[in-house]
Amino acid sequence: MNKSAYAKAGVNINLADKLKDGLKTKLKRTSRPEVVGGVGAFGGLFALDLKKYREPVLVSSMDGVGTKLRVAVQMGVHDTVGQDLVNHCCNDIAVMGAEPLFFLDYIGTGKLESSVFDDVIAGLVTACAAANVALIGGETAQMPGFYGDQEYDLVGTIIGCVERSKILDGSAVRKGDVLIGLPSSGLHTNGYTLARKILFDQLGLTLQNTPKELGCAVGEELLKVHVNYAPLLLKLAGLLHGAVHITGGGFWGNIPRVVPEGFQARIKRGSWPVLPIFQFLKEKGKVSEHEMYEVFNMGVCMILAVGRADADQVSKLIRDGGFEPSVIGEIVDGQSEHVKLVD
Repeated sequence: MNKSAYAKAGVNINLADKLKDGLKTKLKRTSRPEVVGGVGAFGGLFALDLKKYREPVLVSSMDGVGTKLRVAVQMGVHDTVGQDLVNHCCNDIAVMGAEPLFFLDYIGTGKLESSVFDDVIAGLVTACAAANVALIGGETAQMPGFYGDQEYDLVGTIIGCVERSKILDGSAVRKGDVLIGLPSSGLHTNGYTLARKILFDQLGLTLQNTPKELGCAVGEELLKVHVNYAPLLLKLAGLLHGAVHITGGGFWGNIPRVVPEGFQARIKRGSWPVLPIFQFLKEKGKVSEHEMYEVFNMGVCMILAVGRADADQVSKLIRDGGFEPSVIGEIVDGQSEHVKLVD
């Protein structure tokens, strides 16, 4: 059978259709009762359960995996980045008090590879199923000449819902609130451009090298999966005054989002375990402390602001959920900077 003109130009419609046909079975793992119909229509259908809410507010977010994808391509490991994407998006709306409900993905590539596509989808499905999030649709775009043959981009959109009266926006944060940090697994999905420059360009390491400071191969360290704290935050509803997802912008760019005017988040150095990768990058890359806290999560995925009287209960619930909390600071009066590191 002769190739079509489109196939000769680099776009394989038949392969795309074949791969999409297999999605219906895979996505059953992520279904929820509110999902209407199946995958394959022009849009995904989701019937919000209005009995659960008096004043439902939809919460949406969109994000990507960034240059962590470059590491995935070089390692030939593509299932973890799908998990990263879902977990990152879940966290972004969970800090506003929302329950993540459904997810849509975008995969753009120069040349569609069935094994890569299957692995990325497997990662998305794994994370969505674990978070009780329905994967109801997406887009796979073949764009030869725009992306290289071994390149792809991965973007996701998540929609959740929260009761209007339970929205977490930082307005409940008060002087004396305790700040509790939840651990990250590593870099998560931020700071990879700087990390890759230090590790590969400056130090000349490979993905297979195992620096004694890290205790694992560089590639393994860089592909550690972003932790999803959304299920835990839903269990803490009613006990939180504010929540922060430490992503792009680090401490300086994210904590101020929930610190009201006139207050300051005072963070105590050394009050949580800083993962070896961050100390390694700081020392070997000669990165200033300020920039480290601006680019990386420094071992903290989430920061929760809770009333002092509730701090012990929240910490217990976190431990019951399988995570180790760290009391890393408090909210104090502050007329200038919203975040300050102290000894």
